[in-house]
Amino acid sequence: MRVVAIDLGGTRLGTAVVDASGDTVFRESVPLEGRRGREVGALLAERCTAAQARLRELAGGDAAAVGVAVPGIYRAGRGTVWAPNIPGWDDYPLREELRDALGRGIPVVVDSDRAASILGESWRGAAHGARNAIFLTVGTGIGAGILADGRVLRGQGDIAGAIGWLALDRPFRDEYASCGCFEYHASAPGLARVARERMEADPGYSGELRTLVDAELTAERIFDAHDRGDGLAREVIDAAIGYWGMAAANLVSLFNPEVVVFGGGVFGPATRFLPRIEAEARRWAQPIAIGRARFVASALGADAALVGAGRLAMLDLRIAAESA
Repeated sequence: MRVVAIDLGGTRLGTAVVDASGDTVFRESVPLEGRRGREVGALLAERCTAAQARLRELAGGDAAAVGVAVPGIYRAGRGTVWAPNIPGWDDYPLREELRDALGRGIPVVVDSDRAASILGESWRGAAHGARNAIFLTVGTGIGAGILADGRVLRGQGDIAGAIGWLALDRPFRDEYASCGCFEYHASAPGLARVARERMEADPGYSGELRTLVDAELTAERIFDAHDRGDGLAREVIDAAIGYWGMAAANLVSLFNPEVVVFGGGVFGPATRFLPRIEAEARRWAQPIAIGRARFVASALGADAALVGAGRLAMLDLRIAAESA
């Protein structure tokens, strides 16, 4: 049995054909190239249809189902997607569009990329076999996929895991309203924001970050400066480690997971700081729960949501078979 797996990011669309063991039979990645609204939906349907055609060439049959991971909120009741990084996707009817493109005989299941990522890691990655696990992703945004007793938590409005809004600092700042306190300080753009704020507060700083114009001041450059001993860059990373540790402590205390998996573009370069993040978390978390939790880096990396989209489709087929 094979399924089509799709991972829609803010700038790229990944497509794969995945078998029942989680192995990839075929895969591709194409840029969105500034597409908006229905243009993105049309590209997604086109690449999904192309993956079906490719599977027929390779194996002589169609995919049994399609799983899609999206960067935002999937409203399961309506089959629509809110994706803030894709203009025009405030309430986009993705499920129906794919069903129309593929034919009603092929099941289509959609979920958030954070939900897909924890399913991918628990299927083929760093949380393999775990029934209680968290995937904490830090990149352009911050989110968490939460697996509790073997099931993904989605919440009343499918918003569970939007941990960029964790309140980790006081007093409240108006800037937190658009992305949340945690994300404001400790996402990839957050690191750059904090660096700018610290440079404004320290006019005497003359290190390498001072020479960078806005577009050049990125999380990657801050990590590089940190490694070369830049004092301000070290302050920024130290502060982020504190936020990552506090957030992980809160998640451990709330959900008592076996494993917390750190992924996204920042982990990456921040993976080396996992011992320090864990040490910070141990200061704040419920002591028995944190004593039983493992902190690990993603084993699937950028493929976590893509593999998880395949798992979404497989689980949907299993549920349909069991209820038949």
